[in-house]
Amino acid sequence: MRRLPPLGALRAFEAAAKHLSFTRAAAELCVTQAAISHQIRQLEDWLGVPLFERRGHALKLTTKGEAYLPELAGALDRIAAATLRVMEPDRRPLHITVLPSFASRWLVPRLEGFRALHPDIDVRVDSSADVWAFASERFDLGIRSGLGKWTGLKADLIAHETLSPVCSPTLADGPPPIRVPADLRHARLLHDTPRQGWRRWCEAAAIEGLDVSTGASFNDASLSLQAAADGQGVALGRLVLAADDLRKGRLVQPFDIAIPNDYSYWLVYPAAALDRPGVAAFRTWLLSEAKRLNKPASIG
Repeated sequence: MRRLPPLGALRAFEAAAKHLSFTRAAAELCVTQAAISHQIRQLEDWLGVPLFERRGHALKLTTKGEAYLPELAGALDRIAAATLRVMEPDRRPLHITVLPSFASRWLVPRLEGFRALHPDIDVRVDSSADVWAFASERFDLGIRSGLGKWTGLKADLIAHETLSPVCSPTLADGPPPIRVPADLRHARLLHDTPRQGWRRWCEAAAIEGLDVSTGASFNDASLSLQAAADGQGVALGRLVLAADDLRKGRLVQPFDIAIPNDYSYWLVYPAAALDRPGVAAFRTWLLSEAKRLNKPASIG
């Protein structure tokens, strides 16, 4: 039969030993300083040895306390890890890292559909364009733009991306109206990255003499689409991201001429992540939504 001290007292000791402060330990555990002091005293009485030396306001571990701390911290870490492994999967938050433009223009407007199907799965979205290699367990899934090759990871195609001019209905109606590609000579161009996209589109549309070096620039595709919807100019829109605005009439596509973007949107994840039912459920839902845009394929 194991002789174990009270768990609350062990947690109090670990926090106090880590901070060498009852006050900071109390703040970490959301209890009062008096409660920490009482639990430490209870643990010392149970063990029959002092764990701290108290010198006025200063706190120092005894030799016994210094020996006890690493063993106890390791044990508590193992208990926490074991608890996480046996918890109901859908009770664990689902952490997703998503490009800011894709998050705001595509994912977030559709997330309520996933929540309706899986109300017990807590989805946490981190909107970031930072390169992240899934080297830790910080995220379960990622949505990134690329060629579909990430070392050691699975990648499911969400959608191929195409680029075409988009603007507000008011701007398209003019004056002057925008009816044919040559009318863009009278419009303000809106740019995002890569900026050379307008030059490529002009070549595809056989337009000469259009100055693509002028206009407003944005470092995020969502911002250029918002500026276009506000009537500030014509954006070379990423049609996947512009789809909802086009459907609702906030944006119009004056011409049918579109060019492929070099990169596509991918759902990226470690293969082992699908062992979690919540991760697998999100992947199934996302790829089902994506079928409206592009037939998904898996590589890796």
